[in-house]
Amino acid sequence: MSNVLRTRLTVLIVLLVCVFFAGGALAQTQPKPDWSLADMPSQEGRIFLVTGGTSGMGYEDAKALAAAGAQVVIAARNPERGREAIDQIKEEVPDAQVTFEPFDLADLASVRALGQRLSTSLPRLDGLINNAAIMAPPERGVSAEGFELQFAINYAGHFVLTAELLPLLRKSDSPRVVTLSSIAAHLGSINFDDLQSTQGYEPMAAYAQSKLADLMFSFELQRRSDAAGWGIQSMAAHPGVAVTELVARGPGLDSEQGQRWAANREHYQTAAQGALPTLYAATSPEAQGGTYYGPTGEREVSGPLGLATVPPAANDAEAAARLWAITEEMTNTYYP
Repeated sequence: MSNVLRTRLTVLIVLLVCVFFAGGALAQTQPKPDWSLADMPSQEGRIFLVTGGTSGMGYEDAKALAAAGAQVVIAARNPERGREAIDQIKEEVPDAQVTFEPFDLADLASVRALGQRLSTSLPRLDGLINNAAIMAPPERGVSAEGFELQFAINYAGHFVLTAELLPLLRKSDSPRVVTLSSIAAHLGSINFDDLQSTQGYEPMAAYAQSKLADLMFSFELQRRSDAAGWGIQSMAAHPGVAVTELVARGPGLDSEQGQRWAANREHYQTAAQGALPTLYAATSPEAQGGTYYGPTGEREVSGPLGLATVPPAANDAEAAARLWAITEEMTNTYYP
């Protein structure tokens, strides 16, 4: 082969690779808009962990997965609520394989202890649903490590949990990690100069930052899985606005935000409807890694399932890698 021909061939290959990667977003497949639990394939033999599975969307995730035949571990903070959730699921799904594991996302020692327990009790993990969250508590709280509470629970705790469970996930033939973001991520920015809101705490700004961080984490996890050959499909999902305990446990129903939420709740999704994007990502053969799912109605508050709109900041791979490196150092948790 002549040098000229070799050079032309090299240029052609490079151009094709660039076109392939540039078109990656365009290659994402839209879900069937009316996808429902009836479309979920059997999950017989698969093992899932759902954080925050005692109420809201996490509970609906756990119940639907158990009904489809999966073995489900609900991980949350309150054992009493865990027992109640299991009892409720078994009332509707008598043969449900569902258990509870106590842990606290605001205490990284507790997160690591959960990872260690599961590493000895489970043969593998097929799906991890990073669902648990708090929203806009009026006063700034801190985790056991001193992190702002929303940053800790919504993002950093799940970052560490995913790392702890990575060996179990890699034992699966087709592992998936689904991380919950929010339409609030569109309002967020990563304040690298004050990640913990020590210079000033604004509840919704801190929430939006944590949910943007979740979305960036999900995409960065997929990039790292592809580069390292982990075989993990990492997706993100959001529920639109769903009727759950998030407002009551955050700003409170008597707050201005809570009153606005209550006045419009007839337009919001039920928790079961809000869970559908997560369940699609976790179980559908058509779901793709590096993708973001949610409702597609007006402002994505509710509506048919589809590809969610990604905030421009979430597509900043350089910022995502920077946040990843900072989080590894902050939490003393390093991915391989």
